[in-house]
Amino acid sequence: MALYIARRLVQAALILLGVSAITFALLYWLPADPVRQIAGRSATPQTVANIRAQLGLDQPFFVQYGRYLANLLQGDLGRSYLQRSEVSELIAARLPATLILMGAGILCELLIGVTMGLWAAVRRGTVTDRALMVGSFVGVSAPQFVVGLLLLYVFGVRLGLLPISGYGSAAHIVLPALTLGILGAGWYARMVRSSMIDVLRQDFIRTARAKGLSRRVVLFRHALPNALLPIVAMIGIDIGVFMSGIVVVESVFGWPGIGQLAWQAIQRVDIPIIMGVTLVSAFAIVLGNLVADLLAPFIDPRIKLR
Repeated sequence: MALYIARRLVQAALILLGVSAITFALLYWLPADPVRQIAGRSATPQTVANIRAQLGLDQPFFVQYGRYLANLLQGDLGRSYLQRSEVSELIAARLPATLILMGAGILCELLIGVTMGLWAAVRRGTVTDRALMVGSFVGVSAPQFVVGLLLLYVFGVRLGLLPISGYGSAAHIVLPALTLGILGAGWYARMVRSSMIDVLRQDFIRTARAKGLSRRVVLFRHALPNALLPIVAMIGIDIGVFMSGIVVVESVFGWPGIGQLAWQAIQRVDIPIIMGVTLVSAFAIVLGNLVADLLAPFIDPRIKLR
């Protein structure tokens, strides 16, 4: 186990190095000029040149990237060009909101998706099964802003049951989490259905039924735990995706998460924030997949980590 974790950590370090190099290169050759954003439209060429020199943006690519890596190894993500604050502090300030949205969104996905998938597997081939699968397809295909605005209109504007934007109470998380749950539940529903159908064909399920166990016991004690392994892997991926911030959902609901911070940085060409959010997101994806892999043997003892 220790050797496996060590090997995965080395792989994670290489992945993060690759992500940082590719992102830095793309931002380096980006047509937009961050110095112009800082200096303003009325700045003189001399002022622009001075700012460029102060930020070290007049140096070659490898010099800039080498300096960034040296600072990164010391835990320094840089300083925002426009907000004049440390990137690590800006991300840390947005992190609680992102973690809350991530947890609530994954919970909604699981509640909706697993229920739909389990019901469809039990009713395989029926009208209910086909209706649920069509619903799952519509869910994964619907644009995020459409689902978000529709929920806002119905529950926020028409019914007045929930706040339409903001952050700070349990009521504020309901609509953003439900939006993510509806959008992601379709994937979980299809995966659970496929996995459950495969498990229900196994010999141990037929043996459990032959022993006279009730249908509920067979489904929830024997079949469902064995069908959850792909779900754990999907949760690991979702952790990384949600940690990067769901930009559209956060924008629709005014949720002050990392995604909103990244979107503001992209609009202003604030390179240190873009780099910081990208690396944090990549780290979350790697960590989520590692946790999912480590949990797999506990769910299915037949899996061996090597």
